[in-house]
Amino acid sequence: MILYIAEKPSLARAIAAALPSPQKKEEGCIWLPNGDCISWCIGHLLEQAEPHQYNPAYKSWSLDHLPIIPIDWQWQEKANTKKQLGILKKLIKKATLLVHAGDPDREGQLLVDEVLHYTKVPAQKLKNTQRLLVNDLTPSAIKKALSNLRSNNEFAALSRSALGRARADWLFGLNLTRAYTIRGRQAGYQGVLSIGRVQTPVLGLVAARDKERDAFVPKDFYQVWASVQTPQGVMFQAKWRPSEACQPYMDEENRVLSLPLAQNVAQRISNQPAIVVEANYKQKKQTPPLPYSLSVLQIDAAKAFSLSAQQVLDTCQALYERHQIITYPRSDCRYLPTLQHKDAPAIIAALARSGGDLQQGAQNADASRKSKAWNDKQVTAHHAIIPTTQAHKAATLSKTEALVFGLIARQYLMQFYPEYDYLASYIKLDIAGGQFEAKGSTPIALGWKALLPTKNQTKDPEDENQNALPKLSKNDELWCRHGQVQEKVTTAPAAFTDATLLAAMTGISRFVSNKDIRAILKETDGLGTEATRASIIELLFKRGFLIRQGKQIHASQTGRAFIDCLPEQLVTPDMTAQWESALNGISLGEASYQAFMESLESNLQQLLSASRDMPTSALQNLPASTKNPFAKRKSSTKKRTTSTRKTTSTKSPATTTKRRPKASS
Repeated sequence: MILYIAEKPSLARAIAAALPSPQKKEEGCIWLPNGDCISWCIGHLLEQAEPHQYNPAYKSWSLDHLPIIPIDWQWQEKANTKKQLGILKKLIKKATLLVHAGDPDREGQLLVDEVLHYTKVPAQKLKNTQRLLVNDLTPSAIKKALSNLRSNNEFAALSRSALGRARADWLFGLNLTRAYTIRGRQAGYQGVLSIGRVQTPVLGLVAARDKERDAFVPKDFYQVWASVQTPQGVMFQAKWRPSEACQPYMDEENRVLSLPLAQNVAQRISNQPAIVVEANYKQKKQTPPLPYSLSVLQIDAAKAFSLSAQQVLDTCQALYERHQIITYPRSDCRYLPTLQHKDAPAIIAALARSGGDLQQGAQNADASRKSKAWNDKQVTAHHAIIPTTQAHKAATLSKTEALVFGLIARQYLMQFYPEYDYLASYIKLDIAGGQFEAKGSTPIALGWKALLPTKNQTKDPEDENQNALPKLSKNDELWCRHGQVQEKVTTAPAAFTDATLLAAMTGISRFVSNKDIRAILKETDGLGTEATRASIIELLFKRGFLIRQGKQIHASQTGRAFIDCLPEQLVTPDMTAQWESALNGISLGEASYQAFMESLESNLQQLLSASRDMPTSALQNLPASTKNPFAKRKSSTKKRTTSTRKTTSTKSPATTTKRRPKASS
């Protein structure tokens, strides 16, 4: 009997739809006519064991217990999914061949692997386990995936990497949260002061921006614009570029701060000849933007529709699981496998039957075009988010679903349109000894931009202020009719919004000064993963560390005070950069899981020492918390009497971890 183990019931149903009928549905599984079976997890069926399962004394929070580091790691069964785990145990024992059908990412790999190891699958059966990689829930796509099964052993390193991340997060989150929460209680604060490898740097990012805004002092600065006329009577604007002689009157960003200087320049160039020093005109092409990854989709949806990251993720899950109208949404990839291109005619045809703006866009798409999005070298476990051949169902979507799906479908259709063609213009002038510049672009052919709303179609790709400039040659003599001083005021850095905070998390390297760390972050996914960023932001709101003011996101009084108490290592993204670099090395088989954990435990000891030395004055007089972390609560699992030295150990995939006990400090 072949047993397919899906990550969730919706995926199991989709796999079943691609396999022969008649099928028999039983509780927790679906039987196929040949005797094979499909069952499923419900997300994680297992979780890291609670500290008190290693030692009952850990039920109480005490600095004397820290650090809590298991000698032999163990899983615990999640209370609300025990029944499904029981069903899987029986089926796994009965099966002759197992097929791992978790989501095609690091977390999906571990999610099923942990069940296989927890249920003590015999070594040979484990070795023979196959891997089914599903990115698209349509029957045709799943049939294709079923015909291309791979050995699950190929993904052992990926599983170890996920396990390393999970255990590292447990160690840091649990120990440091307890340490700082206890220190907060000593200062009179009764809330949870949670620490997380990703959540804390995100809070630090917002708090730093708020402080920068608070300390900002606006400055007046001045620009000089020349209104220039050609002999044919065509008018355009040119901007003054101050010379080095003006440096004493400028700031570090070369903005002129002296009004008399700007007024003098404006007066001096009025009614004066303007000689063309340089005139360049280049026809340029702009390729369509790549299809969406989840983060880029969340950013665009926040900008266009003010949707939060969590709203976009939830909507995408519905579009993927319930409607089967898009491919796997928790993707960090913006490329597509070359084989997928042959599905383009069917997908475009489905979009042409979907109605609305998409219908017209699909009818004008050329399915034979192949943009740079199709690149096998850039595709990992999953590809970009695109529509499926079920796209004709778009008319049945809710308003929010339709908005998000519209973005995904439009971005896909762009791949089948020509490039945006425009003329980039640059003119440099000498007016009364001063240098002036004008830049602009003139659309020639809209290409893929024809799919954008009209207001966005002719936006200059180089962000210049003029759409068109006259055709000129070097040494042409023009006339400056008058100069004009434009008064401006420097503005504080913008407060974070859902869109800009997500962009900061994905492009976190921009906020790092250390060159080595910045280089690492450029090679990783940034802070968090595609699947976790939304929940991390939401958690910070639930903890009361972040607050909303309209569309703006700010650190609360508690959040800012907490950040002020923490060592720099916890507040900056440097640590997560180093973790991600090590975890990526583990996933590629280039680094050791054991070495990663040993280094992490050493660092944890140092951070706990820092927590004990922390001055608690900043945590006094904070707003009262609505939750008391020290209140007694019922355990979600049955009480076990175990110790840190004698536990039911579950070996990780291809990993055995045995450690000496750590001394408390």
